[in-house]
Amino acid sequence: MNQENVRLGSGVNGYVSRPRGSGPFPAVIVIMEAFGITGHIKGVCQRLAKAGFVAVAPDIFHGDVIAYPDMDAAMAKIRSLKDEDMLKDVGMTLDWLAAQREVERRSIGIIGFCMGGRLAFLCNCRFPDRFRAAVCFYGGGIAVEGETDRFGRTPPIHLAAHMQAPIYLGYGADDQGIPPAEHARIAEKLSTLKKRFALAVYPGAGHAFLCEERPNYAPAAAEKAWQESLDFLHAQLEAG
Repeated sequence: MNQENVRLGSGVNGYVSRPRGSGPFPAVIVIMEAFGITGHIKGVCQRLAKAGFVAVAPDIFHGDVIAYPDMDAAMAKIRSLKDEDMLKDVGMTLDWLAAQREVERRSIGIIGFCMGGRLAFLCNCRFPDRFRAAVCFYGGGIAVEGETDRFGRTPPIHLAAHMQAPIYLGYGADDQGIPPAEHARIAEKLSTLKKRFALAVYPGAGHAFLCEERPNYAPAAAEKAWQESLDFLHAQLEAG
């Protein structure tokens, strides 16, 4: 496995971790939480590389890293972001992956956490012919009640008809910010649209339960959720 900081496109850098060997390998785009390219996000890339994926995390914060305790700064950062700007960064990341010899360009997935979980869902809708799998962990604001979420963003569930790739959504059962009613709205919409999806709720886990750098880290739930998401990615990205 090797890892490095890379330039993904005009004004966009990122962190990439690659498996050993020449490939071609399936690839996964990793979308950060609301804190930037942290040690946790780099660790996700490294674990994906060990599992056989080229993993790249675009720096959609363009250099900013926010300390976990500074929630006010994180919330302000989310409010400053525009979906179209983030989608542009992901599009450049897709183009960068397509130009890498070691990447199987027909086998690209995306995984996101928290803010990144919502963006991963949105990307699966907006780039329907470029992803073969999407994983969204505790992505808030995907299917809120009403026209906009608390940050003024349009819920991406309204674009779900465009989605082609199967999607896996994971939530902590004790996450106070994403209630069961939102899980139900997502499941109802995707089922009505006849989309292929899996939605898992993990007992004993709150928001951000996969992040080993945050107080909400729940090791048992994190281990199970990570393995299930890996199994999902392997099944979708290595098939046929």
